[in-house]
Amino acid sequence: MKKTTLLAVVVPAFAGALAFFPVDNQKNTFHTEAELAFFKQRFGQNVNLLTSKPDNSSTFIPIDSNVLFPTAKTCGGCHGKDPNGNAMVTADGTDVNIYDDWRATMMANAARDPFWRAKVSHEMLVNPAHSLELQDKCTSCHAPAGHYQAKLHDHKQFYTLADLYTDTLGLDGVTCQACHAQAPERLGDLHSGELNYDTNYIRVAYGPYEFIFAPPMHQFVGITPEYGEHILDAGQCAGCHTLITKTVDNNGAYTGNTFVEQATYHEWLNSRYDEAHDNVTCQGCHMPYIPDAVVISANYQFLTNKFPYALHELAGANATMLKLMKENSAALGINALPEHFDSTIAATLRMLQQKTLDLSLETGILNGDSAHFTLKLTNKAGHKFPSGYPARRAWIEFEVKNQNGETVFHSGRANPDFSLADEDANFEPHYNLIENPNQVQIYELVPGDVNGLFTNVLERGHIALKDNRLVPQGFSPDDPAYDTTRVYGLNGDPDFDFDAGSDVVHFRIPNNDYSGFLTVTARVWYQSLPPKWMAPMFDYSSPEIDAFKTMF
Repeated sequence: MKKTTLLAVVVPAFAGALAFFPVDNQKNTFHTEAELAFFKQRFGQNVNLLTSKPDNSSTFIPIDSNVLFPTAKTCGGCHGKDPNGNAMVTADGTDVNIYDDWRATMMANAARDPFWRAKVSHEMLVNPAHSLELQDKCTSCHAPAGHYQAKLHDHKQFYTLADLYTDTLGLDGVTCQACHAQAPERLGDLHSGELNYDTNYIRVAYGPYEFIFAPPMHQFVGITPEYGEHILDAGQCAGCHTLITKTVDNNGAYTGNTFVEQATYHEWLNSRYDEAHDNVTCQGCHMPYIPDAVVISANYQFLTNKFPYALHELAGANATMLKLMKENSAALGINALPEHFDSTIAATLRMLQQKTLDLSLETGILNGDSAHFTLKLTNKAGHKFPSGYPARRAWIEFEVKNQNGETVFHSGRANPDFSLADEDANFEPHYNLIENPNQVQIYELVPGDVNGLFTNVLERGHIALKDNRLVPQGFSPDDPAYDTTRVYGLNGDPDFDFDAGSDVVHFRIPNNDYSGFLTVTARVWYQSLPPKWMAPMFDYSSPEIDAFKTMF
């Protein structure tokens, strides 16, 4: 591992002395004539569009629109930076244009994410008989415009990485119309890459405003903007942020079982933030409103302000990958500038450090031959923490030093490669009490294969060996969504509070007759790419894996 690729973010920690911190059914070619002409001009008349990759050093997006979808760059003509400083600026003149906010996000670069490409390749190598199905499933969310163009217009059975690498729309990741063209029907009922694009109306862009000046978008982009209340519904996110996979055994045979690989939307349903309670949607946190009314399109001075206005910063938690993509943007062909990444990274760190977790350390108590401390963690997210892809985890680092600055107890110590020094090989159990430095509290989902062993191969996910991730406030085992949001391996912990979304961890530190001053530091670290998950993949070789390995 190179550099600080952990980029494990310190969630607010406590430090100090005992104190802390869019169908044309007649056309069957996959690519439009414009795209074919572009690729033949660039790569020659004999280019094999199934195997050739564009020059990833280019950030030029050549095709502005496909049969069903436009690229985000097309939308950026009006919803990007206004050179006149009139549109998409706050009252104090801060530029908050949609295109620049979006272009360096994980959503924008979902199809260029080098870890995602490597992991798809890894799954293909492990189970080659399932290669086409795997690629088709994974691209449905990471390259939805390309994927659904291929499905709805070109009637392709599979949309693969080879298709993606020569497809403008696919490479545009979660582009504007991937969200704004979703129909209101079946909202919230879809999962695992199912997205409902009404092919009769896919050239519609749904938005949150009722009074719309539509002619420019209709004339120049071929899309009609319409009011769609559902664009603000959390169900917009359900189709991709719930993934249920089909289990295979270690020989690649389907077992008939399924595995909940991630269920962020369902976690939200099983919380106080859902529609029946506080109704704080996914968009409410990840696309926060600003207090100012703004003009939402450049080039038209007569347009009136719109309110409310949501920032398209789409911040999550994966600062590690954002930094890696910034450093390798030319190689990855990313159409974003360093300053765009800086803005997205800053928003991501704010999300992690200010809106994710509260920590509270109780004053130490000396009792006989040991000192006792309790650390309370309260989840402030509208879903489990961590959530999403199962590699993501958080752990507690708890360190005690004497008055000479010598470490007398250290749990959760990281190695130079950011693996955990004392982590069990299969998985570390959940703890209520930690009294030995080789015990470390890790909040994580641990997928197990048919033999009950940890696996990083998603198709082999059979059971959850452990899921002690902090639940959202208002979580309940009686909720209808509990079947996809269960917790596992709490070992009867009485301090893991579902309704409060909290956990209390007790630490007992041997005293060894010491009576001086102690400095206690507790930190929570977040990690999106643990070495434990990377190493088995790096045992394989493919262009995607090898490329990611050089960046990691």
